Amino acid sequence: MADEKDSGSGSIRRPSWDHPVVSTVALELGGLAVSGLVALVGWPFGWLPDTGFVLLVTGLIAIGPAAELYSGAGPPRRLAVVAALLALATVRLLVAAAVNWAFPALADPGVGVLVGYLVALPIGVAVLAWFLTRATVA
Repeated sequence: MADEKDSGSGSIRRPSWDHPVVSTVALELGGLAVSGLVALVGWPFGWLPDTGFVLLVTGLIAIGPAAELYSGAGPPRRLAVVAALLALATVRLLVAAAVNWAFPALADPGVGVLVGYLVALPIGVAVLAWFLTRATVA
């Protein structure tokens, strides 16, 4: 199997993220849950998290599958990272523009960027995984 690696001791090590895109979405939901808990705790005191805080927490929690894909890949991984970042930036900007266009009455324009980032992060991981598996097959 292409996903399994011999650790040198004769045991086979499987990646902890079998489906990195699904894992990224699940971890994003976990990050949003953490941000929601922070909002519930801070709400009685008049503090609500800013969209930048939610973006940072969600991104840090959801980066695990992409980091493991990158660390487990062979040497030609720079192109995969560039392609993944370009896909992430493009999708994030397109979705942010669509959200801001569809919901112009939102008080915070950062909501469009947050939604764009949440949609774009799994797509970026999918592009990264596709390029890395293509590089190992070729």
